[in-house]
Amino acid sequence: MAPSAINAIYNGPTLARHYSKAATIQASVLYGPRDLRLETKTIPEPAPNELQILIKRTGVCGSDVSYYKKHRNGDLLVREPLCLGHESAGVVVAIGDGVANFQIGDRVALEVGVPCESCRSCLRGRYNLCPKMRFRSSAKSVPHFQGTLQERINHPAKWCHKIPAHVSWEAAALLEPLSVAIHATERATVKPGDSVLVFGAGTVGLLAAAMARQCGATNVLIADIDAGRVDYAVRHGFATKKYISSCPRHHTDMAGMLSIAKDLADDVIAVACDDEDEFDVEGVDVTFDCTGKEICMQAGLYATRPGGQLIMVGMGTPVQTLPMSASHLKEVDIIGIFRYCNTYQRGIKLLSSGLLPSLDNMVTHRVKGLAAAKEAFELAGKTVDEHGNLVLKVVVEN
Repeated sequence: MAPSAINAIYNGPTLARHYSKAATIQASVLYGPRDLRLETKTIPEPAPNELQILIKRTGVCGSDVSYYKKHRNGDLLVREPLCLGHESAGVVVAIGDGVANFQIGDRVALEVGVPCESCRSCLRGRYNLCPKMRFRSSAKSVPHFQGTLQERINHPAKWCHKIPAHVSWEAAALLEPLSVAIHATERATVKPGDSVLVFGAGTVGLLAAAMARQCGATNVLIADIDAGRVDYAVRHGFATKKYISSCPRHHTDMAGMLSIAKDLADDVIAVACDDEDEFDVEGVDVTFDCTGKEICMQAGLYATRPGGQLIMVGMGTPVQTLPMSASHLKEVDIIGIFRYCNTYQRGIKLLSSGLLPSLDNMVTHRVKGLAAAKEAFELAGKTVDEHGNLVLKVVVEN
């Protein structure tokens, strides 16, 4: 169907449940490292309990960049052609049988992890831990669950969330990384007046800092090696304090590595707690590591006060060496985070309320059309563009 006809359906009063039985669409498909191809595919009409979504925006995530550059993300190797993208929002353009409470033209954000809904984790409400989870743009399950860098996709209605008209497409797409931050702060116990340390000033780190402030933390320090990102974090109200770290010296022996981690922790504590009583400075109450880097995990344990929490948000290498005695002797709880669950409705309320810093402002670069997806991935892998401007979040506009 021509774009004009799609726009007529979206903007007009019709409540028709379908506008076509099947159609051809364009999709951006990864075949190998940096081998991204624009292809024509056929999309069927939505199955029962599905919606067909015309994708409007897709944010480029760090995991997608890893797949693009290396054809893998950590231990997950791409085994077949894969369409990337999972931070997305769009318009309902067709409705499958058995779907209630949706109409053509509804604006929705997509929750792209689809669990089995019958296992122990699902029945206990922790569906993000479902062993049969299918997550769009991930190579974990085979056949791969194709991502959202397509003109349209069919997606279960249960995992589509309506968004208010005043919430932008960009903010709706960023509900996905915001959900990671919401889940992290819900798993933690950030209390009013707490001090919080966030390692990593990428998208998730910024949003974790913002959520910590939303939970009442008084001091939120964000640390990163990129000065532009930490400056942005404080200037736009995501964090209250900043620490710019130098690249750590390389040590092959563990004693040398832990010595560097202790020095980093001491420096961070001095900044985070500079306005506290000198006799009460034992570290921060909660540390969020959004880097997955071993040095940050180690420093995080040292920088967290007795009885505090270290929240592992970033996915790092499978095996890391941590000074566990720092956890034992101080009773620091180490809490793992894997994606999110039951977060989208809270996220939509937060976006609607205006209580968070602007997510629209986080989008520093926009590229137009699926044909420009390669440009988006190359840009998203950098911290500054060719003009020296900060690169924070890159979004593909369909």
